Amino acid sequence: MMVVGRDGISGTIGGGALEWEAMRIARQMLADGKTLAEHRMPLGPALGQCCGGVVVLRFDAADACDKPPGVPLWVWGAGHVGRAIVATVAPLPGVAITWADTDIARFPETVPGGVETIAARDMARLMAHAPVQAHHLILTYSHEIDLALCHAALSRGFESCGLIGSATKWARFRSRLAALGHGDAEISRITCPIGDPSLGKHPQAIAVGVAGRLVKEHLHKESAAKPIHRGKVTRF
Repeated sequence: MMVVGRDGISGTIGGGALEWEAMRIARQMLADGKTLAEHRMPLGPALGQCCGGVVVLRFDAADACDKPPGVPLWVWGAGHVGRAIVATVAPLPGVAITWADTDIARFPETVPGGVETIAARDMARLMAHAPVQAHHLILTYSHEIDLALCHAALSRGFESCGLIGSATKWARFRSRLAALGHGDAEISRITCPIGDPSLGKHPQAIAVGVAGRLVKEHLHKESAAKPIHRGKVTRF
């Protein structure tokens, strides 16, 4: 679904010639004062696309639309990897990023739009404010902070949790988390390392792996389960 205004758009129906034509029709409807239309488009004959098939587009006038809440992603740490991940993931639709670190000065001067930044001296205490359906990426400058965040996440509950680190770091963390009272099945819900190790250890390579995994395992699944809007939209 997408919202088309005279001067901008929000959302997407897949890009390309179909989306361009949908935008043209919607803006013509705005100019003509029309409020409802449906167009059946054979992609080959109508748009010159080689993929074939037929698409039906429904156009509804919208006084306003509810922007659906994004999947909550909490990124813990504003170092090189944290910055690369936020820059890579922020443009994805359907993600609501909360970015935390111990000092506001650790964040870049320019933060991607829609990203909420929080400076908390004790980040583990902040974990209590994260929704239990949140996805977490833990990658601070301190192993002690990382461990405290893992402990807090396991105590709080989460949808998914990833920790940056080596096999040696994770082995030590597993032992220490077990000593803190967490069961092996709980601890195993934390993914370490994050992303796709085959891509390498460069921050941007880690970010690409994290983004790909997030889309494949969480965003695509969750968005596919949402019903498609039909009918008049009443709020924005």
